[in-house]
Order: sequence, then C-alpha cells, then structure tokens
Amino acid sequence: MPQTETRFEIGLLVFEGVQQLDLTAPYEVFASLPGARVHLVGLDRATVTSSTGLPLTPTTDLASCPGLDLLCVPGGIGVNALMTNAVVLDFIRAQAERPILVTSVCTGALVLGAAGLLKAKRATTHWGALDLLSAFGAIPVDARIVRDGRIITGGGVTAGLDFALAAVAELAGRMEAETIQLALEYAPAPPFSAGHPDTAPPEVVAAARLRLAASRAERETIIAAITGRG
Repeated sequence: MPQTETRFEIGLLVFEGVQQLDLTAPYEVFASLPGARVHLVGLDRATVTSSTGLPLTPTTDLASCPGLDLLCVPGGIGVNALMTNAVVLDFIRAQAERPILVTSVCTGALVLGAAGLLKAKRATTHWGALDLLSAFGAIPVDARIVRDGRIITGGGVTAGLDFALAAVAELAGRMEAETIQLALEYAPAPPFSAGHPDTAPPEVVAAARLRLAASRAERETIIAAITGRG
C-alpha cells in the first residue's frame, strides 16, 4: 500500500523541563493528520527530561529542522531558560519569517513573546501567567484558543488538544479535525469543575497559586530583565 505523501511539516520544540502534556497532546493530534510529518525539534539530539520526569528524544535539532508549515512551542518550567536562549529565539524568528502558523501551548507563549512575535497581538497562556504577556506588548485574552493572524496560542496544558484540533482545521479543514477528534474520542467530561480559577473553590485556587509561586517569581525576574522593566 503506498505511503501518504508528506504535505505538512510540523515541528514541536522539545527541551529540558518541558511540560510533557503540552507537547504530547498536540503531537498525538498532529501525528493523526494524514500527510503530516511531525518533528520533535531539540536544541540538539540529546534526550531531555520533561518537568515530570518523562524522557523525550528529539527527532531533529534546530540546525537540521526543515522549513515548517507549523511551529509549536509548548510550555513548562523549561521555558524560563528558553526566554533568554538566543539560539532558540533566532530559530523561532527565522521560522516565523516564512508564511507558517506559529503557535504555542501554555507558557510556551512567553517564549514567543521573548522572540518579539506577540507585539500588539492577542494571545493566551496558562491562567497563572496570563498577565505576564503584556510585558511583551501582547494583548492577554483569557481563552482556550486565541488566533491573531498567523499566531495561534493555546491556554494551559490540556488546551493543547483544543489548540491542535483548531490548527488541523486550518491546515486540512474542519472535517479532518473532527475526524481526528472522534478517532481520539476527545469528549471531555471532567469529574470536577476545578479547571479554571473562575470555577475552582477558593481554597483550591490558593493551593494551586502556592504550588506555582516559585516558577512565577523566576519568570517575573527574567521578563523584567528582558523587557527592561527591572
């Protein structure tokens, strides 16, 4: 049986401290798209460890990555280092010079901001970092998916599924996106209404903010240095 001809080159950045679901959820959707070749783009070819300990091995590196139709930057604690990594930021800018979809999941949006791609753009990210986007000249929007031109940003972690399906619809049409959604049985019915600060109990919101506080403080310091607001 003949193989499907590659029509879409899709790259997801993979790095030390990536939030694995930010990466693997959209990967699963993109890899289900007929004609797609999905690359895990590392700084080099060395295996990295996600923020929760899952080993991940890049399939290509920044220097060898082909021209993409879609670039996705996932989030995680590792974005703190990426925001000041000139090689990574130059790679993102170079890919973005081409007419492609430039995307992020969760706090990956902060890296797009550091690369200068969110100025005067509507964008979203994890609720715990949403206000930080304005330091990069972005217009923060509290939503699961936000598109502004060729920039598509997804909210926190699980929003990667929603974002990826929306991106597939852009690349291959709504029917293809819905077919993938059905094949993956993506019909969320969470057991608790605690997925957003607007619906979670106050004590849960407080506990989550405390858990994220150290990373948040580090990001504030980095962003202040980058933008000259320190």
